[in-house]
Amino acid sequence: MSERDREGWMWAEACEMLARAERLHRQFFRPAPGQARLPTWEPPADMVETERELLILVALPGVDPDQVEARIENGALLVIGQRTLPSELRDAVFHRLEIPLGRFERRLLLPPGHYEAARRYAVHGCLLVTLRKL
Repeated sequence: MSERDREGWMWAEACEMLARAERLHRQFFRPAPGQARLPTWEPPADMVETERELLILVALPGVDPDQVEARIENGALLVIGQRTLPSELRDAVFHRLEIPLGRFERRLLLPPGHYEAARRYAVHGCLLVTLRKL
């Protein structure tokens, strides 16, 4: 491997590590003790714009979409809910628990413009919110 290839590989690895650290920081935000209303995690999200709509896909595995609040507030889409442990697993022994539990909140700044909520539904473990451009 040439010196240039090694440098490129090292740079790519460093960038990936920074991206992972950023995701973990966002995902596992912890509230101060005694402040139960604050979120304990932040789900990852994608935002895609078309000519007529803004589509937001929020990864919420194991969350009932009917129990999720999604609203436009001060130029942002606010998604709030809670992921709880299924009752079937309450007495289980966990060997690994990577999908966060507890209250979540995600605030996504919307691009400039005016929007109204059009649709929201579950898609493969994600909540898809469609905002219509006005």
